[in-house]
Amino acid sequence: MDYLLSYDIATADRQGERRLRRVAKVCEAFGQRVQYSVFECSLSEAELEMLLRQLDDIIDAQQDRLRLYRLRGGRKDSVIVRGIDGYVDFSGPLLV
Repeated sequence: MDYLLSYDIATADRQGERRLRRVAKVCEAFGQRVQYSVFECSLSEAELEMLLRQLDDIIDAQQDRLRLYRLRGGRKDSVIVRGIDGYVDFSGPLLV
């Protein structure tokens, strides 16, 4: 299933800056960055649970925001892009 994940981490202090870096690192392991704090992810149910568990361990629920949107029909049917897309289909053949 394809998802769009976005986050807003409170960075008023050093702990917030650390959380921001940690959240970005976890998201990079599960998806493709399309904006500074927005990722497109193609995840199985197990991967989704793992991602959410890792992010729950990092974020401060009293200060931070994290949203995950399921893209019904997948990215190709849900996303309209204008300008540079930069999307890489990792499920297809990759040329080096």
